[in-house]
Amino acid sequence: MPECLSHKVITNPQQHIQCEIAVVGSGPGGSITACLLAEAGCDVLLIEEGSYLPLESCTPFSLDEMVQKYRNSGLTVTMGSPKIQYAEGQCVGGGSEVNSGLYYRTPADILEKWRREFEVEALNQQDLLPHFEVCEQDVNVCYMPGKPPAASLKLHEGAIYLGWKSIEVPRWFRYEEPAKPTDVPKGTRQSMTKTFIPRALQAGCQLLANTKVQSIRQEGKKWLVKGYHSPSNFPSGSLEIEAETVFIACGAVHTPALLRRSGITHNIGNSLQMHPTVKVIAQFPDQLNSADMGVPVHQVKEFAPKFSFGCSISSVPYLALGMNDHPQYLHEVNQHWQEMAIYYAMITGSGCGTVRCLPGYRDPLVRYRITDEDMKNLSEGLQQLCLLLFEAGAIALYPSITNGSRLTHYMDLKQLPDSLSRKLTNLMTIHLFSSCPMGENKTICATDSFGKVHGFKNLYVADASLLCTAPGVNPQGSIMAIARRNVLKFLTKL
Repeated sequence: MPECLSHKVITNPQQHIQCEIAVVGSGPGGSITACLLAEAGCDVLLIEEGSYLPLESCTPFSLDEMVQKYRNSGLTVTMGSPKIQYAEGQCVGGGSEVNSGLYYRTPADILEKWRREFEVEALNQQDLLPHFEVCEQDVNVCYMPGKPPAASLKLHEGAIYLGWKSIEVPRWFRYEEPAKPTDVPKGTRQSMTKTFIPRALQAGCQLLANTKVQSIRQEGKKWLVKGYHSPSNFPSGSLEIEAETVFIACGAVHTPALLRRSGITHNIGNSLQMHPTVKVIAQFPDQLNSADMGVPVHQVKEFAPKFSFGCSISSVPYLALGMNDHPQYLHEVNQHWQEMAIYYAMITGSGCGTVRCLPGYRDPLVRYRITDEDMKNLSEGLQQLCLLLFEAGAIALYPSITNGSRLTHYMDLKQLPDSLSRKLTNLMTIHLFSSCPMGENKTICATDSFGKVHGFKNLYVADASLLCTAPGVNPQGSIMAIARRNVLKFLTKL
């Protein structure tokens, strides 16, 4: 962070703070909201539960990053059968600091579904186009110059052999020009701490990190935001923030949790959706992994929206974690990690979950019911992904099934069931949304079409919670464009 902006970062807050607008949560939705409000001349305080760490504070996709920047070190699960592990960023910049940076615009058919079923106004492709375009410039969405990582090319080549649609997905990265055309280019993720947060601070926004907001309460024309700062220069660490307007952007789990703790419950936390994902570690006869491989960029969309394939982060800690399903082969990671990579089959998901707060517990209880149809789709997706990887030359596959068989030949695919076991299959996701859906249909929507919570003045939601259903693609592009659209609409009313 430039020294000239450091005075905007509050490290020793007063016990009582006043501001015009409080933005709770600094992920993509919160950062864009705070930035545009500050640039419009508003008095803005951006509040974040996690620490303010530079992107370079640790090696990307390392164990240190999981400890520093993920909630619960990346190990949080939904209750249900099966349980689904999900990962959330807990630092200034939120998920943008830790994700793979793959970018999509919201598909047109998804926007039409939201318009029709949730009665969302002004949300077709033409309405969102200018917001997509500006956000893409702001975070430098681009394709990778030069040669993609070898693990990414394996996925692409396997799809080509089978005649399936495979695409390179752009990312919000700035790349260095590779020394040789055959080199994999190195780049820097254009996270919120690289883009919108410095802009917000430059425009006068103040940032208060290490502060967990416990509740909000409307008192007259003001909102009282109560939380805890650590470490604190006053007893108990509790503080109170007085604001005229509040934007909640804590993510699809912690936004509904905060609202429910505050007694705001209508259509809040009742409709959580996600992209359930099954993984497989693939071992090849040749080297395709390295310490600086970075993020693979290809996805296979032949069967979308039913399921999609991609290549995941494949650093040694991630490989070791994935091989926990096959402990007898953990030594293979130690000896052959350079010939291994992690791949996934992701479904759109037809299940639904809830977010509830329990007295005395720090984190909310998250339940998610995955349907029988989803379990069958995951199984079919895993079978097709394994077929693709064998076509790409894999010599061994390790699906994320507890004590499952190692697959070494096409014929072994017969061992995969038509429907994955709820007891033995280990699923995960990094895409959560839809817990406070937007729209004018008040029977199912928590906010109006522009994020204002139904029944309340000057209270808004500005994150993935607003997405009405699972979009079927990486959601950050949707979150950024909708946050920009909504905050500009808010500014027209001032």
